[in-house]
Order: sequence, then structure tokens, then C-alpha cells
Amino acid sequence: MKKIIAILVALSAVGYLSAIDVNENLSINGFIDGSYHDDDRDADHDLGLDEVEIDFLFNAGGVSGEVHVDTNDASANHTDHEGLGIEQAFISYTLEGGLGVTFGRFDSNLGLEREDPGGLYTYSRAYGDGSNAYNLGDVDTNWQEGLRLGYSSDVLSAAATFYDGSALDDADLDVEISIGYTGIENLVLTAGMQFDNAGTGTTESDVLNVTALFSTGKALIGLEYTEVDSSQAAVDESEAFMVLIDYDISDKLGVALRYSDAEDADAPGLGTNSENYEKFTIAPNYAITESLGAILEYSDVDTSDALGGDVDANEISLELTFTF
Repeated sequence: MKKIIAILVALSAVGYLSAIDVNENLSINGFIDGSYHDDDRDADHDLGLDEVEIDFLFNAGGVSGEVHVDTNDASANHTDHEGLGIEQAFISYTLEGGLGVTFGRFDSNLGLEREDPGGLYTYSRAYGDGSNAYNLGDVDTNWQEGLRLGYSSDVLSAAATFYDGSALDDADLDVEISIGYTGIENLVLTAGMQFDNAGTGTTESDVLNVTALFSTGKALIGLEYTEVDSSQAAVDESEAFMVLIDYDISDKLGVALRYSDAEDADAPGLGTNSENYEKFTIAPNYAITESLGAILEYSDVDTSDALGGDVDANEISLELTFTF
């Protein structure tokens, strides 16, 4: 059951797994996340608070809404935790026949790795952190602000989103088209495209994303492919893929294995000179209590740049996440 719920959460087919009910119209949940991180590329050993988030969930008169307040302001690039910011804020109205309308600031429907620690099977992201065209589900750097028209049935979901994105943008609205299919037992398929996601008239880019999640026994297997077609003459086209296996050893102990590769990473993405970003991660996880979880992660990262330089790095991290 845990794997099936995880699949549906990744597809945004179910809401929050738990919340504190304030009254019949309002409930609250959130998390506190902190970590220790050691990267042998530098002498820094980071220990501290990563993110605090409180989500307010409203429901009144057939209209639902959410306001997510956190310390992880996208404008601060994950480094400023002194003030609060609005991560997401939207209202949704469901019509007859499975149709729905959402307006406000929200996350993309695309991407295997989602916005918060609860939507990740590891501490780090597959293609690196920060503003990254491949991290489609990271709402702190790839939020969308606009209107979403959706449809859902027992096995099919689809949405068209018209929005201004978090990247620099011209006057034109960006567009995301997404579709999900759950008609095969224990399998979730998603696909979609973002048009002109990167923004300015000289650096427009279209993004194709395809994911598959399959649950078998105690294992969850995830596959993702992303392609970025950019108008920048020096970049043209780039692509990335990821393979993820999450295995439950027991009710409390699990382990995630992940391999990811991003080619031509300077296409709006992973660094000015980087041409390839390759990463292998092993991340055991342990449920200390129902609300407190820990992830111990080791990642081997290989990067190469346009000047022929290669860097091999080892990263070790320990993360604690308390959810409520």
C-alpha cells in the first residue's frame, strides 16, 4: 500500500496523507527539515536548517484552496531562512464530469522528483540543486503562476496550464500540457510538455518530460526522461534521464538507489561550462517515528565541462525530516 500511495502522490492524484483539522473548513500540515552535508570538492561542512513549511488547506462552499508558507524563498536560492515566503497559493473548483479549474501559484505536474522532502526518496536531487530546467517538480525554482484546466477519471488525468514562470519572461504566457494514465495495475505513466518555459525572446526553450513508476512487491521503480530544446544557438538541445529503485527492507527501513545523467548541462540548467553531469546515489532511510524520518545518503558525482576538465566528487549527507 505504501508504494501505491507514493505513486499516486507523485502523480498528484491524492492529497496530503495527514493534516491537523482546525475546523470543518481548515486544516494544517507541514514539516521541519534539516541536514548535515559534506562535499569533498570544498572544505565546507554544512549543518543546519534547510526548510520549514506550514500549509493551510481550505474548503468552503465547494471551493478548495491552499497556501504554503515556507522559509525556502526561491529568490534567495535556498540560502535565506530569516523570513517567510509564499511557496504556493491557489484556489480550485471542481465541475461535473471530472473537470476542474485552478488559479494561483502552484507546482508543475511534471517531473519524478516533487517539491518537498516528502516527495523525494533521497536527500539530493538527481540533476543537482538550485535553479535547474531538469528539476521540473522543484516548486521553489520552477513555480507556475496562472490558470490550470484539468480533467480526471478513474484511470486518466490531463491538464493544460497557462502561466508566467519563475524564469525571466516576455509578455507571452508559457504553456504546460500534461497527461497521466493509471489503467495498468501498479503502473503510473505521465508525459507532458512545457512551451517557452525558459523565458526571454532569445532564450526560449521547450521541455519534454516522460516518467514511469512501477510498484512490485516491496520495490518501487521509477524512470524519467527529459529533453530541453533551446533557441540558444550554442546549446540547441539537451537531455537527461534517471533510474530510481526504492526498496522497503522492513516497515521502518528502506533504501533508495538512483542513477542520473544530464548531457549538455549548460542548456538552461546545470552550470555555465558543464557539459555532462553524472550521479550515482545510495540512500538508506529509516522511520524513527511516524512523524520523524532520517535519510543517510552517499552520492558519487562526475562532471565534465566544455574545456575538457573532469571533476569527481563524493557527497555525504544526513537528513532529518519532521512532518505534522
